[in-house]
Amino acid sequence: MDFFLAFVLQSRGNTAEAPVHRSNEEIPDVRVVMLSWEYPPMRVGGIAAALEGLAPALARTGVEVHVVTSQASGGEADEQQAPNLWVHRVPVEQSGDDFIHWVHLLNAQMERRADALIATWMKEPKKKRQPVLLHVHDWLGLFAGRALKHKYHLPLLSTIHATEFGRNNGIHTEIQRYINGCEGDLQAESWRVIVCSGFMKGEVEYALGTPSDKIDIIYNGVDTERFESHFDPKERATFRARFAAPNEKIIFFIGRMVREKGAQVLIDALPRVRYQYHDAKVVIAGGGQRDHLEQQALYSGIARHVYFAGRVSDEDRDRLYKVADVAVYPSLYEPFGIVALEAMAARVPVVVSDAGGLKEVVEPDLSGTVTWLGNPDSLAWGIVRVLKDPARAQQMAERAYERCQTIFNWDVLARQTQSVYSRVWDEYKASDWAKAA
Repeated sequence: MDFFLAFVLQSRGNTAEAPVHRSNEEIPDVRVVMLSWEYPPMRVGGIAAALEGLAPALARTGVEVHVVTSQASGGEADEQQAPNLWVHRVPVEQSGDDFIHWVHLLNAQMERRADALIATWMKEPKKKRQPVLLHVHDWLGLFAGRALKHKYHLPLLSTIHATEFGRNNGIHTEIQRYINGCEGDLQAESWRVIVCSGFMKGEVEYALGTPSDKIDIIYNGVDTERFESHFDPKERATFRARFAAPNEKIIFFIGRMVREKGAQVLIDALPRVRYQYHDAKVVIAGGGQRDHLEQQALYSGIARHVYFAGRVSDEDRDRLYKVADVAVYPSLYEPFGIVALEAMAARVPVVVSDAGGLKEVVEPDLSGTVTWLGNPDSLAWGIVRVLKDPARAQQMAERAYERCQTIFNWDVLARQTQSVYSRVWDEYKASDWAKAA
């Protein structure tokens, strides 16, 4: 299925918490069917990272979570990962004519698998039957979610992680217009729409026409415990030597090799950084086509100061955070920025652009350094500031770590999500839609 992964890799406000819903009853134990085109081990964009944290955290609250997703990258067809958490991976036997066709084939399979689950649950005695909700993640699960909603008269809600309008700074092609239309259909079919930042709330209002009072803001999170493992000094030195000399400071970037993630801005900024701080080395990790970035580094005369690590394992990614002196994310479009959270959880000083949700994740001069979008001079200033004043940078990194534990904590965010589920179910029960079920 490399063709559709390549397609995605090439194509692709004020903050507020979700309102805490207080029901006259206790929050019911619900079953939620999550429809997502990606879930580990399949990782392409940020949806997999978000669900990897949210799904088990929701399960810990007592919600019975069933993730229905693609089997394209492997994994068991049906797997119970934890109490209350099941993952159902479906194969797509046909390759499809293009990515859009493949998405429809995937949805047909996801619908079939989810239908079998729901049909089984509907045979239970009505008085003992748990509430069932459908939760679609981005337009790629629209078709299965919509079909199941109308077949069983169930409430559907969605999380819109990004929009085609935002990724492309407008709608310019027929494919983009089609995806934009699907996103519009998804928000229209949804009882509530969840977004990951105040920035995204404004974007779905503008690009999709979603009513403001239909939207809940629930941030993404990070598991800080993942970065607490001990790294033996000798092992650390050996690992670090793979990427940089002992005297070099490591400027670390990880993300897809697409324009919106801004690796090209970092390469453009490096000569400016080295003019002020000579011993600086950029390490760029992430999948996707990177020839254009390698050529950019070569033409700029800094190729030997840029190390392209390619796609790295989770273990090496976490180790890279531990040896990095600064983590840099100069995105041109960023609905949220989970990678910035990972660096914050690893206590690495962060420098980000002021794109989208990043300026909600990182407090300027308190938990990190925020620079101007698409501006290599501003980015160089931010990086040099960290390298020349590591003590102050580390103070900000410690505050960033505290924010990960309190604000961007998956258990906190799962309770907010559970509250939205409760609100949707209470409203649904009182509706004519439920009476027709």
